[in-house]
Order: sequence, then C-alpha cells, then structure tokens
Amino acid sequence: MATRRKVLLKVIILGDSGVGKTSLMNQHVNKRFSNQYKATIGADFLTKEVMVDDRLVTMQLWDTAGQERFQSLGVAFYRGADCCVLVFDVNSAKSFETLDSWRDEFLIQASPRDPENFPFIVLGNKIDMDESKRMVSQKRALTWCQQKGNIPYFETSAKEATNVEEAFKAACRNALQQEGNADILDDYPDPIRINAASEGNSYGCNC
Repeated sequence: MATRRKVLLKVIILGDSGVGKTSLMNQHVNKRFSNQYKATIGADFLTKEVMVDDRLVTMQLWDTAGQERFQSLGVAFYRGADCCVLVFDVNSAKSFETLDSWRDEFLIQASPRDPENFPFIVLGNKIDMDESKRMVSQKRALTWCQQKGNIPYFETSAKEATNVEEAFKAACRNALQQEGNADILDDYPDPIRINAASEGNSYGCNC
C-alpha cells in the first residue's frame, strides 16, 4: 500500500475579542455554532482534513485570544504559521481599524521569510445581523485589502455558515502556494489532540 502524503498547514486566526474567531473555527471544523460567548484564554487549536485541488491537507487552526493581556503570548503561537486569517466584525468599526496592528504584530512576531508575500485572508464576520447595524462597508474592507497587496476578502457568518468553508479553503490554497513553508507528512496519524503528549511533538498546548 502506498504511503499517504499529507500536507500540514498551520493557520493562525487573529482579531479583536468578540469578532467570532472561535465560532468561525468551530463552524468550519465541527459544523456547530453556539450563542454563548466564552473568551479564549491564551490559544487553542483544532485540526481538520480537507481536499484542496486534489491534495489532502491537514489544517491546524489556531484560535488566539483577542484580549491585549494575552498578546504577549503571540510569538510562541505565530512561529511556523503558513497562513494568517484576520477577522473583524462588520458591525464594529473598531475591530476593523485594529486589523493593521494585528497584521503588523503578526509579521513582527512570526518573522516569515518573505513578509511581503506572506498569505493573509481577511474575514468580515457577522453579516447575519441586521443591515442597519453594519459599520464597515464591503467597499471599505476591499479597499483596505487591495492596499495591503490584494489580500483575499470574504464576508462570513459563523452562525449561518456563510462563506466559512470557502474562506478557509482559500486560506489553504494561498498557503500551498508558499509550499516551501508547509510540512509534508508521511503516513500522518490521527489529528493532533490539544493534550497530546507524544514524543517529538511540540504542537500540544495546555493553556
């Protein structure tokens, strides 16, 4: 039997507290949504296998805390990232205005080899809410993305699963274009659990 060759991609999800990072990750991986808000402490991750253009990819999605007091943990979690997903709430102008600092901080902490071409994706989340509450127009978000090197932009709803799968597949595709950074895994076993203590694996995190 031929050895399965899989690609492991580390995808970091960043944005202000409350924009829906955890909800987006849970919707994508578990197809679940909860109205109960619980702030992420430190960082957590989930894994999901996806087929992208006939390639089997294991996405390791890192959900990071949006509160400032946890941002100093960033360097440990950002290193080795293959793609960064920046999330804001279309109903919160402040969460959009902080995208610059999230992007800049990531590039400083992660120190990618080619920062100019590092793959980012931007998600404008919570489009399921009443249009009258919207504070950031699609045009304004697209303009920002174009000014940053034509970053792909998706408007999403974690609650209704709108564009969630499409956005994360785009994140995969962009990361695969930077193939040199991705880890090729032969005969990769079960998805990594957060409390896994297997020898030689530094992915586990007991935050």
